[in-house]
Amino acid sequence: MRPAPDGGSEQLARARTSFLVDEEVEPGVVREPILASWTRSRHYDVDADRLELPYDSDISMDSQLTRAAGPIIREVADQLASEPVSLILTDADGVVLDRRSGDGGLTHHLDRIWLAPGFSYAERYVGTNGIGTALEGRGPAQVFGHEHYAEHLEDLACAGAPIRHPVSGKVLGVVDLTCWRSDANMMMTAIASTVAKRIEETLLEQSGRRELALLHDYLIACQRGRGAVFALSDDLLMMNDRARELFDPSDQGPLLAEAGEALKSGQRHQVLVDLPSGNTARIQLRPSWTEGNRAGGIAQVQLITNGAVPTPRTSTSSPALPAAVGSGALWTKCCQAVDRHFRAREWLVLEGEPGTGKTTVARATHQGRTPAAHLRVLDAADAGPRWFADVAEELQTGGGTLVLTHVDSLDPDGVQALCDVLEEHRDTTDPERPWVVATVTAGTGSPEHLGELLGHFPSTVEVPPLRHHVEDVSELVPYLIARLTRGAELTCSPEAMRVLMRNRWPGNIEQLYQVLRKVVAKRRTGIVSPADLPAECRAITRRVLTPLEAIECDAIVDALLDASGNKAEAARHLGMSRATIYRKIRGYGISMPTSG
Repeated sequence: MRPAPDGGSEQLARARTSFLVDEEVEPGVVREPILASWTRSRHYDVDADRLELPYDSDISMDSQLTRAAGPIIREVADQLASEPVSLILTDADGVVLDRRSGDGGLTHHLDRIWLAPGFSYAERYVGTNGIGTALEGRGPAQVFGHEHYAEHLEDLACAGAPIRHPVSGKVLGVVDLTCWRSDANMMMTAIASTVAKRIEETLLEQSGRRELALLHDYLIACQRGRGAVFALSDDLLMMNDRARELFDPSDQGPLLAEAGEALKSGQRHQVLVDLPSGNTARIQLRPSWTEGNRAGGIAQVQLITNGAVPTPRTSTSSPALPAAVGSGALWTKCCQAVDRHFRAREWLVLEGEPGTGKTTVARATHQGRTPAAHLRVLDAADAGPRWFADVAEELQTGGGTLVLTHVDSLDPDGVQALCDVLEEHRDTTDPERPWVVATVTAGTGSPEHLGELLGHFPSTVEVPPLRHHVEDVSELVPYLIARLTRGAELTCSPEAMRVLMRNRWPGNIEQLYQVLRKVVAKRRTGIVSPADLPAECRAITRRVLTPLEAIECDAIVDALLDASGNKAEAARHLGMSRATIYRKIRGYGISMPTSG
């Protein structure tokens, strides 16, 4: 196994001392993630000379996380029993829930520094460490020797990986491996990440049935009414656009707390909740499932304002990244995931339909984090000897970001050639290595010959089609018009915007861009009306679909295509009645061939 960076070097120790006394840190000595964590630790006023940790004497060992993780932690601990390493499980606050170790000396030392059940190792209490830094960075973290902020931890090495709920994406806790600094190696992070992934897979198995039932009930509630709808359980929260408009975050907290508690009765009923804003909410509750003291269900909420008309809140959110315009939930989640991989310098595959903005997301992440660094985009459609030489040169010079687009267009020989170029760089721990992103087209199925190439990229992030975050059209249109007119006074009328919002956009953001190019070619100033839009914009849905409705609509279209238009067969495949699929086809305005 590869050795870990020398966390015990005198040079690193001097760099830590320089940082603590506000002197300049010698460049290149401290890894960038560690330096960022040291800065956070100083902001938290963590004492570097002594440990003061909060203790929770009432930690719960009967949670969704512990039920899923328990058997896996025990199994892995047995496998590591002969190794001088401790396997640790914490919750989302860094509180240690379980600790396993076969080394008596290490266990005694961990007790002395309070790395034990009930104590929190969050960064705000301990400073830089594998547990707290993984929680702060929302990605794998490895900390060796003098990289720890607190001097009491300098004899140790630790690697932590966050555990995310597979449905909501919420961080539930951390798996951490801690050992003596002299015993550390780079495989610790890989082991922690593997254990975390196994726990996430178990969580998915345990929660899948309940979450699908909740999603089904939520879709029905949204379709049957235009009011505010929430779907909630211990680990999942969904709300429609009307709920976001009517209820400020300060009101959502008490409303959801009351609804969650009331759902545990397992019965349909109504409750009234007084909100911090002074309004009152009438909540109609319908459980989707109950298990013991836990439940999930639907809350349909009416705002009572003593005669006043509720006024929707206006959103002040800004795009997550400077050039990746949009603030819808799916788009934001995609941008945040890409940003997380960038900060961890993890090579990444971006998968999506043509025109969804895969390259745009990669560019925006790079520009948002390191605007002065080098960025190179190389299209695999141009693959040839010169192209592969350019890829090799970018990898060898180091630093910056390298985006390889359309790698699924490579033939088997091209794939092998690219694998050969990437191979010597993919496992390097050099913090200056470039961040490499590959883009592939979704929906065509990954050709078999891509298997080895995709193995060089540990993670894949899906870039959603525009129809799944169509609410972002209202932000994209003015942004794209401004780009096309270079600041000229041209705006989109509400009537034209409604037409654009109701389009299915099979060509995604690229199609929207080309449509607006046609508009700008005819009108440079003034107000865009529906009459200014090209004919292709008239293929619209009857109404603006929510992201979940768009996903369901896609599923129905795919099922109909697979069944050659046979609605009964498509309904059977989707697990819905024939009457339901007919109603949804009419509701979504789906036009398909009919053979049954």
